[in-house]
Amino acid sequence: MKMTMHIDEALLARVMETYDLETKTDAVHFALNELDRKARLRAMLKEGLGLTPEELKEGVDPNYDPMRMRVAEDITPYGSERPH
Repeated sequence: MKMTMHIDEALLARVMETYDLETKTDAVHFALNELDRKARLRAMLKEGLGLTPEELKEGVDPNYDPMRMRVAEDITPYGSERPH
């Protein structure tokens, strides 16, 4: 659908560069999809998953230890570039 819109050109250029988008149309589609995704996520978080605490506990491996998983990560100082 064609339409005329007044968009901040500097903002549009930043978004296109940041997200490596090739066209203005791509940038608008990306922005709309991202806003929709965030709205659906907020709604899901507000409504919950519809599971009881017991059901949630059963969904996690009893041997799962998040602190043990963190040990395997390299500690990167804040603001420095992460290794690739």
